[in-house]
Amino acid sequence: MHFVDAKGILSGNGGYYGMNIYRGCTHGCIYCDSRSKCYQFTHPFEDIEVKQNAPELLEKALKSKRKKCMIGTGAMSDPYMHCEEDLRLTRRCLEIIQENGFGVTIQTKSDRILRDIDLLSEINRSAKCVVQMTLTTYDDGLCRILEPNVCNTKRRIEVLEEMRKKGIPMIVWLTPILPFINDNEDNIKAILNECVRVGVKGIIDFGMGLTLREGDREYYYAALDKYFPGMKERYIRMYGNSYELPSPNAKELKGLFQRICKDNGILSTPDECFRFMQELPDKYQQMSIFDL
Repeated sequence: MHFVDAKGILSGNGGYYGMNIYRGCTHGCIYCDSRSKCYQFTHPFEDIEVKQNAPELLEKALKSKRKKCMIGTGAMSDPYMHCEEDLRLTRRCLEIIQENGFGVTIQTKSDRILRDIDLLSEINRSAKCVVQMTLTTYDDGLCRILEPNVCNTKRRIEVLEEMRKKGIPMIVWLTPILPFINDNEDNIKAILNECVRVGVKGIIDFGMGLTLREGDREYYYAALDKYFPGMKERYIRMYGNSYELPSPNAKELKGLFQRICKDNGILSTPDECFRFMQELPDKYQQMSIFDL
């Protein structure tokens, strides 16, 4: 872990802004796209870059905005990695978002988010809060291989249950689905049934497959050699160096996904989910003005 003073914290187009408080990750997920060379990391991925001045930058940025909007975090680096235990920069940024009447959407795989559920509930009351959780495999043993340094899927579902109790809307990322590993009907159905049970608002799927780029591909293939002997060669024969690696079962799994979502009124396209997450309706903005 090393500390830097960042020059800025928000990126976006005015109606929605994203931020990354940390850069890198310690979860160890074998498929992580953020390892890709295109993101130009100049330090080891597990050597977390901490933007120590993130709260100050965020407060200055939000005070300059004339219109309230949603602030997103977690797209590149999980805001609830191990270092958040002591640094608590994510919590401080959430406090600043709440104090300034903005909404937030936050993406994680970690149950550490429960430490901030009081604050997330306050934001959802005065503006809008959406919690995003990634679920890839229902099998605990497989989860320990795919996502070794973070809580398992069943614990993440318990987190979603706690969010539901607070009335906080939830989006699930059902991605990536790894060919020949977790791309089976039993796994997808088990996750979807839990999503229905806990009442998620939407589920994001990008075609029941995986993407690999330079940097990410090498790390993933090393993991395949370690945990799934012979699988790398199977991938190379079928996909070569393709960026998109759809599951051979994609059509059937996509049909199952769409049926369950439709039957239960769950948002099921990325566009629908992103629109919901990035929109702060006028009624929320009016509420936040009266609550300040």
